[in-house]
Amino acid sequence: MKIAIVNDMAMAVEALRRVLAFEPAHQIVWVASNGAEAVERCAQLKPDLILMDLIMPVMDGVEATRRIMAATPCAIVIVTVDREQNVNRVFEAMGHGALDVVDTPALGAGNPKDAAAPLLRKILNIGWLIGERDTRVRPAPPPVRESAQRQRLIAIGSSAGGPAALEILLKALPRDFPAAIVLVQHVDQVFAEGMAQWLSGSSGLEVRLARDGEPPQVGTVLLAGTNHHIRLLRNGTLAYTAEPVNEIYRPSIDVFFESVASYWNGDAVGVLLTGMGRDGAQGLKLMRQRGFLTIAQNQESCAVYGMPKAAAAIDAAMEIRSLDSIAPRLKEVFTQ
Repeated sequence: MKIAIVNDMAMAVEALRRVLAFEPAHQIVWVASNGAEAVERCAQLKPDLILMDLIMPVMDGVEATRRIMAATPCAIVIVTVDREQNVNRVFEAMGHGALDVVDTPALGAGNPKDAAAPLLRKILNIGWLIGERDTRVRPAPPPVRESAQRQRLIAIGSSAGGPAALEILLKALPRDFPAAIVLVQHVDQVFAEGMAQWLSGSSGLEVRLARDGEPPQVGTVLLAGTNHHIRLLRNGTLAYTAEPVNEIYRPSIDVFFESVASYWNGDAVGVLLTGMGRDGAQGLKLMRQRGFLTIAQNQESCAVYGMPKAAAAIDAAMEIRSLDSIAPRLKEVFTQ
């Protein structure tokens, strides 16, 4: 993979070089010391992946991510030395299309390969994602016995650009919205708690991490909070699971949508938002086959038109909508 590094700290650049050296197939094509230089270099030679710092002179990583994704879009991973202090900037960059975030590797102590492993795993997964190596064909779910009391659920999946899209969507829903909401966003578990708090504060709704064994519930927005997948079980509760282990997306939107199609007894809507790759498209189609309303974000309002495009290509979405029209549609469906 052709990789660029954007960082103004010589020690951080050296640490990233040493990490990438563990995988000979990776090639560093250029290094930039600030966001403005990165925008210029990316226009001259677009890499497969950019490892982007957040805090830099001249232009920070958030603005650089926004400009690159608008002009010469490519995969971007935010690499930060202090995620807790930079949590708002992390989600702002992801709102502009950054795929993921990881701590700056600390190679000074312990086994260097162990310290390099988290970043190398993310790079491997992004390589699979860029190649869209997902040709699975899934069967339709079996019929499910309907319960006497119909519950209501909104299942939402998002990836690159997702934090900002989720903020806009949730902010447009009333506090007394009469449906449970479960979110699956591609984000590392070390940032999930911060994202839940950020969404809760910015949207005005209660957003927290989903707990193993609890059911979706009206009045609370539950966010998948680990690097395992989240599923709806036959008994109506949520569970984290490592299976399937071969899923490159963790947590996988497909895994959750498929479980909703199989086991949800009630009314449901599946919503697939901005993101790179194909995750969620097959699961959304299974929800449509079950008879649930399915919505995909349109190209014009997406930061990255990958996952919704894949859903549209296989006719998984009953409706293609702009981001600002999704919440009004959900209110229309569930407040009649």
